[in-house]
Amino acid sequence: MNWVFNNLDLILELSIHHLRLSIPPIIIGFVISIPLGYLAYRFKLTRGLLLTVAGLLYTIPSLALFVILPPLLGISFLSEVNIVIGLTIYAVAIMARSVADALQSVDPAIRQSATAVGFGGWRRFWVVEFPLAGPVILAGLRVTAVSTVSLVTVGSLIGIQSLGYLFTNGLARLILAEVFAGLIMVVVIALLLDALLSLIGRWLMPWAPRRTKVTRVEIDRPVQVGNSQGLGTQGMGSGS
Repeated sequence: MNWVFNNLDLILELSIHHLRLSIPPIIIGFVISIPLGYLAYRFKLTRGLLLTVAGLLYTIPSLALFVILPPLLGISFLSEVNIVIGLTIYAVAIMARSVADALQSVDPAIRQSATAVGFGGWRRFWVVEFPLAGPVILAGLRVTAVSTVSLVTVGSLIGIQSLGYLFTNGLARLILAEVFAGLIMVVVIALLLDALLSLIGRWLMPWAPRRTKVTRVEIDRPVQVGNSQGLGTQGMGSGS
């Protein structure tokens, strides 16, 4: 614990770097995934191809991807753009399927009703389909955010400053407090982003279903059998 108190400024600095690297891929990946998910939903011929490619992209090891991208794009290995592009690819791989599944979950009767009242395809998508698919899309976005926060740590292996530095440095110096500090801060950032997305979702989508509270049923009271006219009592009287 002494190491943590003596290095709070370092932990805070790395946490800010980590958060700054996490947010752009989430936003960019979300924006790119909307048209890709729509194409996968709208055209059956492209659905299998797009979702298969997205799934294959997510199977690429993150460290290998961060090493391959700089020569292909002509950027430095130590450039933060390298990390942002790599994490955006992973975000698109997750979100494209989420958007496609979300649009597929919209009731076809609602689409037909919107068309019947004069909504064109573009207006129907943004006014009817996309809002109704919002809760499912938000669920995929929250998964993407947590995954992105976790993958940012890999960037430390190629020299990008993030909380992953606490893992590599702590393991090299056998300082477990440093490793645990990095782990806890990664979890905290992931939870904060998840909570923020949840609040934004509730604000933008008040029609989304809420988790209902289950009231406790009192079981110490005897259950009365019969209707309000006292059928149970009449039955006992007739038996006597």
